[in-house]
Amino acid sequence: MTDAVTPTESGANALPVDSSRLEREIARRRTFAIISHPDAGKTTLTEKLLLYGGAIHLAGSVKARRATRHATSDWMKLEQERGISVTSSVLQFEFLGYQLNLLDTPGHEDFSEDTYRTLVAADSAIMLLDNRKGVEERTRQLFDVCKMRRTPIFTLVNKCDRHGEDPLKLIQDVEADLGIDCFAATWPVFENDTFVGVYDRLKREVHLFERSGDRGATRADDTIVSIDDPKLVDVMGEGAFDRLMTDIELLDAAGHEYDHQRVIDGALTPVFFGSALTNFGIEPFLREFLELAPAPGPRESSVGPGNPAQTEFTGFVFKIQANMDPKHRDRVAFLRVVSGHFEANMQVLHQRTGKPMRLAAPQQFMARDRVAIEEAWPGDVIGVMDRGNLRIGDTLGGDGKLEFQGIPRFAPEHFARAMPADPMKRKQFDLGLRQLTEEGAAQVFFAETSAGSQPIVGAVGQLQFDVMAFRLEYEYAAPCKFEKMSYRWPRWLTGPAKDVEKVATGIGRMKVYDHKGNVVVLFQDQWALRRALQHETSVQFHETAP
Repeated sequence: MTDAVTPTESGANALPVDSSRLEREIARRRTFAIISHPDAGKTTLTEKLLLYGGAIHLAGSVKARRATRHATSDWMKLEQERGISVTSSVLQFEFLGYQLNLLDTPGHEDFSEDTYRTLVAADSAIMLLDNRKGVEERTRQLFDVCKMRRTPIFTLVNKCDRHGEDPLKLIQDVEADLGIDCFAATWPVFENDTFVGVYDRLKREVHLFERSGDRGATRADDTIVSIDDPKLVDVMGEGAFDRLMTDIELLDAAGHEYDHQRVIDGALTPVFFGSALTNFGIEPFLREFLELAPAPGPRESSVGPGNPAQTEFTGFVFKIQANMDPKHRDRVAFLRVVSGHFEANMQVLHQRTGKPMRLAAPQQFMARDRVAIEEAWPGDVIGVMDRGNLRIGDTLGGDGKLEFQGIPRFAPEHFARAMPADPMKRKQFDLGLRQLTEEGAAQVFFAETSAGSQPIVGAVGQLQFDVMAFRLEYEYAAPCKFEKMSYRWPRWLTGPAKDVEKVATGIGRMKVYDHKGNVVVLFQDQWALRRALQHETSVQFHETAP
């Protein structure tokens, strides 16, 4: 629980940490997200990384909607029924001595808020491309978010087991479309146009894979041969060998050289090829990614970059999830550790309130599954049980006025009146609406009517209403109805009360209140908004809550 305590209650914050151990723990952490357009294979790839990392022994597939197994990352009932990811999940496991924090994000743009906030917690990103489609619109949007933050990008071209674009053309398209240089870290090996392996350019090794009859549910066996081994032509076959040699010659002559610093700066992306469905190329990619991806680094804050190697614990909340265990109506705050050593039951300063807070029962995750932990290090994502004290963007730890920056806030674009389908379930409905909107995926406003206060839900994407309706019924036993509204442009108003009231009651506008009682005006069209901005100069208009 996150319990407020008095300064005299807790004693010392935590025992001093050995700085050499702190540096070792930082060096072996990799915290990353996967970004892609829907249907590029992100959920399948996530499963295969877990498979090779030893976190699971049998990989599920998002395609098998009628099967008894579901993808590990899609833990929510709605996700399992529809075969889509609607919320970010955290997957933590060890592989080759590294501690991995994999932040799985929804691909659909209607869930952008969750995705963008989660990307703030990542130190690098894997950009997944469909080999038949290359860079798609959603990929472009997410890449731009990473580019703004100078997040290192590692590209994996997926579905190479199917006929797709020429690999050289794909790389050229990525460079032209996204404005980032590419280095082909692995290269597909084809035998009679069949994808049979990859060539690792950095290690100068050819991986030839063996097909299994279990459709990629278990690891793919491979034969590894040095590119300099004279027996390679016999192992590969003359046709596949000649084609690979020609491709290598072209890459060496015309491609970019590998420059690790440019990768870290986000100016160069290593490109890998594989098939998440068959597991071909996935293990070489994972091994290389762990070697090349950055360990946790400094974080921008109100007092300058936060150094992960400083011994004092600091972190920030980037996600809140209600009902990960619907039976217990729990509320979990996801905390990214920025610096120092976290210990269970330690007392930290809650920077927004200025009050000390004890963080008890911390947990690590494998999607919905959780395990209690006693400690965590920079780069780790931990969950703490919360009673409603924490909000998205909160900074914990440190002393003075520390605030980690870069947590995005979004204004809703779609609005709907919300009402319980059964008036007898009003209490459950109100509780569910409040807790679900605290997750940050939607916002609740209130309009004063003759019948009392009417809740109005605002969301970035229309699908959020479907998700909320489903969860209200399934998690809170409170079926509801959403009545779509024509308003699209919200603005928070500040200024003299009489002037605010004048603006709020004009034509094409609707006055509502947010959960803090702030006045918000919903504009029906851009003409009404522009008119207000031009004529109501005594009032300040804010796109998000001030």
